[in-house]
Amino acid sequence: MRYVIIGCGNVGMELARRWVSAGHQVIGTTTSPDRVPELTPVCTEVAVLRGSDRPAVERATRDADAVVLTVSPRIARAFDADQRIAEYADTLTASARTAAAVHPRVVFTSSVSVYGAGHGALVDEATPVTDDPDASPRNFAAAEAAVLAAPRGAALRIPDVYGHPRDLDYPTRVKLAHEMLGGSVPFSAEALHYRIDYRDAAAALDFVVTRDLTGVFNAVPDAVVPQTNQAVLDELCAAGGWPALTYRGEIRTPFVPISSGKLRAEGFAFAH
Repeated sequence: MRYVIIGCGNVGMELARRWVSAGHQVIGTTTSPDRVPELTPVCTEVAVLRGSDRPAVERATRDADAVVLTVSPRIARAFDADQRIAEYADTLTASARTAAAVHPRVVFTSSVSVYGAGHGALVDEATPVTDDPDASPRNFAAAEAAVLAAPRGAALRIPDVYGHPRDLDYPTRVKLAHEMLGGSVPFSAEALHYRIDYRDAAAALDFVVTRDLTGVFNAVPDAVVPQTNQAVLDELCAAGGWPALTYRGEIRTPFVPISSGKLRAEGFAFAH
């Protein structure tokens, strides 16, 4: 099979490794020429392009069996509400619309932020998408809509990704919040602190693509209901000797448990 991964960050590169090891051809993309040497040993081919560049995406996806979007907004531009507007629109919505316009089989890596705080006692794929105006849920939802309008589109909703050696660990994130953001974060204190290991995120994308699944799926490790953001991050603040964080509540993720039963019913299992 021939696959294109648009946005080869940690999840995209892990997915490329899985597919190349299985004998597939993988075109990995990056917006930075400086990352080509990093991607070359992992992918069959590397293309430097922006997901919103339709001619470039069209060339890269020609003869592909599937296109996977693992594009991710820059974390440095995710903490401020005004900066999120342009960053999320260009990275998420524009890339999804471009991919869906040029290929019938697109799988988009979305976010549980599309649910907002959630409704009822449990969040699943039937839970309504939030009407929160923040750029994060608005653009993830718009990107999903573009991809799901394609003949064989799918969206995989995941929580915060962690575990890769290059990722900022949570103590470092807390430290940066104090040093660069005055001790505030855009998240809700009451939201449950769900997260997914980058290897499970890649495995879930592989599962959706290779089983030709379409529609929306949650990929949220749901065996245990986690603590709230405030409980987790305030404990890290205390351990690091920092004051407690201020939670601005701009990006709202579910306050109630999330179910990944739909994906598990297809046979997927979380390993990490």
